[in-house]
Amino acid sequence: MKGIVLLGHGARNPEWAAPFVRIRDAILKRQPAACVEMGFLELMRPTLDEAIDILVNRGIRQIVIVPIFMAAGVHIKKDLPLLAAAAMERHAQLNISLAEPVGEVPEVIGAMADYALVQ
Repeated sequence: MKGIVLLGHGARNPEWAAPFVRIRDAILKRQPAACVEMGFLELMRPTLDEAIDILVNRGIRQIVIVPIFMAAGVHIKKDLPLLAAAAMERHAQLNISLAEPVGEVPEVIGAMADYALVQ
């Protein structure tokens, strides 16, 4: 089974993570057996490394990291590949793939455009 990490930047205000909880819950509602964790780059826990470790400890050997970012900036283009490579070095049997940031996916852009048009 593939694990999913919903990756966020992180913030000082814990309420900022509420949308991540809703996304995780929506995934689990659609697929109750899914292995999904949230992970944050800064200021919040679990960190990305902690989220990956949680999944590995559950027996997951294939993980996709889904950046819940509007676009690919430095964190996504430079930091994330290095963090993923380090995690795969830490866990010899682990394979990590990186999804596009959600804000760059055509279906998400279309959903945001639809939303804006009905406001």
